[in-house]
Amino acid sequence: MAENAPAERTVWDAERLRDPHAQPDKAARVESMFDAIAPTYERVNRLASLGMDARWRRRAIAAAGLTGGEMVVDLCCGTGDMVRAFADATPAPRAVLGLDFSAQMLASGRYPAARVPVQLCRADALRLPLADASADVISCAFGVRNFQDLPHGLREMKRVLRTGGRVVILEFAAPENPLVRWGHSLYCDVLLPRLGQWLSRDRTGAYRYLPESIRTFARRGEMVIALQAAGFGDVRTFAMNLGSVIVYRGVA
Repeated sequence: MAENAPAERTVWDAERLRDPHAQPDKAARVESMFDAIAPTYERVNRLASLGMDARWRRRAIAAAGLTGGEMVVDLCCGTGDMVRAFADATPAPRAVLGLDFSAQMLASGRYPAARVPVQLCRADALRLPLADASADVISCAFGVRNFQDLPHGLREMKRVLRTGGRVVILEFAAPENPLVRWGHSLYCDVLLPRLGQWLSRDRTGAYRYLPESIRTFARRGEMVIALQAAGFGDVRTFAMNLGSVIVYRGVA
């Protein structure tokens, strides 16, 4: 584990998992959880997604419509998967700023030979230390589900984007097709928690939180409404992985 990482404890027990998004201290629990799983986070993601996570990020970056020279801000950047993908994109952005409130996730990221300037900042996505209209693109991959306050987080994105800037959100969703939803639940509820815990030796409940946080999170249509309510226009969605992964794109 990374130096000075906190000792692991149970963060998500059965009582709190009944409605993880309603917990008043959800943000603190999410931060503690990610601090604990940071050293194995990318390895678990690769195996759990069968390597498809890289394709999902490429689709999200395509939705951002880069033309070259943009200032990109990636929220909940974790260990930097999305930051690295943006830095390697063509056309290339001007710079990429990654923000996360988990110190251990930031410390576990690696950025070898980035083609464009990359900066990292420890910050809460609900209180961005950025000026109004200072970014061209804001992305968030599998992070908005962890916000303490989703509407407030979306409004912060809108505030920081310049007029005409794009928000791109990559997030899990419960599939709409009943048969696919059954298979998805089997994997997420039974196989994934065991795989994640075995690979990470996690004791916080992180891989039990994941399926419950997906099941109880906003559905595809609800996310579209939330983005529109935050002030985004031309909101579009792109489904992948039989509807279990969604790209949301909006214009400020």
